Amino acid sequence: MTTVLSSRQLRRILIAYTVNRLGTWFGLIALAVAVFDHTHSGLSVAALLFAGEALPALVVPAVVARVEASRRGSALSGLYFLEALVTAVLAILIGDFWLPAVLVLVALDGTAALAASALLRAEVARVARAEVESADEPAPMGSADGSAASAYTADRAARANEAERSANAALNTAFSTTFVIGPALGGAVVAAAGARAALLVDVGSFLLGGALLIDLRARVDDAVGDSVRARLRGAWRHINEEPRLRWLLLAEVLALTFIQTGGPIEVTYVKATLRAGDRGLGLLLTSWGAGSVIGSVLFARLVRRPLAWLLSGGSIGIALGYFGLALAPSLALACVAGLVGGIGNAMQWPSLISAVQRLTPQYLHGRLMAAVESIGALCLAIGLPLGGVLVALTSPRTAFLIVGAGAALATTGFLRVRVEGEVAHGPAIADDGATGEAPAAADGAPAPFGEASLR
Repeated sequence: MTTVLSSRQLRRILIAYTVNRLGTWFGLIALAVAVFDHTHSGLSVAALLFAGEALPALVVPAVVARVEASRRGSALSGLYFLEALVTAVLAILIGDFWLPAVLVLVALDGTAALAASALLRAEVARVARAEVESADEPAPMGSADGSAASAYTADRAARANEAERSANAALNTAFSTTFVIGPALGGAVVAAAGARAALLVDVGSFLLGGALLIDLRARVDDAVGDSVRARLRGAWRHINEEPRLRWLLLAEVLALTFIQTGGPIEVTYVKATLRAGDRGLGLLLTSWGAGSVIGSVLFARLVRRPLAWLLSGGSIGIALGYFGLALAPSLALACVAGLVGGIGNAMQWPSLISAVQRLTPQYLHGRLMAAVESIGALCLAIGLPLGGVLVALTSPRTAFLIVGAGAALATTGFLRVRVEGEVAHGPAIADDGATGEAPAAADGAPAPFGEASLR
């Protein structure tokens, strides 16, 4: 983590990400309150969440491919500025409320947000690796069998992998911190100054984030050219040809579908089963958030541990949290279970991100991060109604047992994936199915796939 924070480039990216995530909470709470106040319908609020998460997930990979093909130097910042513009229009629109227009704008904003998050995750990993790989270090003296050079290369690769995981850990810590304080601050602003004021704060966060990233170039050279279709086919072909990656993503879909069911169950559980009221719900959510912060710190300290074990451990932690909620006789013990679940939650997601990056050539990172973001959004769209159905058909305790079992089952899939090891930069896939090599530098050496840099 110290190495990550010592990099000026990475600090700027982390600040932009943190400010953006904090502002997003302001906007989400403001819109949820405004939609409910105007419609008095929980279904309308559900439609808001669906428009902001599930619909964008269907197009985000294509948007990321388009941005990566763009020759404009500020394409990534453009996504943040687009979010600022859309949110400003929403701030105006809530005064003359019309739900269909709100949903369309929220879907547009959600698309830009998921695409920007995917690109930012890819660039954080790339910059972190570049910091190690570009370091001016003396090469070892040659040996008869070349062992010194091999050891030197292996050491640099190991340190680059560690830097990449540390960068993901830093992003995860920022996310977990904003997850804890964002809703509280956003709710306080909405209560004190209204939804429009909170949306304007969100606009400011997008403008600041875009300004910090104005010289971050998201372009990625690919032998297939600038065709969005060809770039998406290249990413899809890589998933099909890398069985470990394919199995990893399938296991994550199973895990996330169950993990994301918790929200609807928790409300009924606290109010009807534990009879702890709104205060009890707030305490349970706070304990889960506190666990996520602890889990983020723990993941940052375990960057040298095998990713498959961290990923499985995170999933087991979430499962134990749900099992604990199912069995807890009191709010105090339920909060302990929530703390455990939060720790697992904060270890599971960054482990997945790092694993996908390890199994993917660098020039495909953005598109694979877009796929991961889409999976997360779609699983949320499936998990929330699934949680409601489970509560309606059984009871909150039984529902927690079911989703805990589902999360635990996914762990067997993660344990089957051997993540450690290098992945060669495979050939790009052209639109007609032909293959092409990665672009080469002028001196004949392979050029880096990612052009992104903070100058």
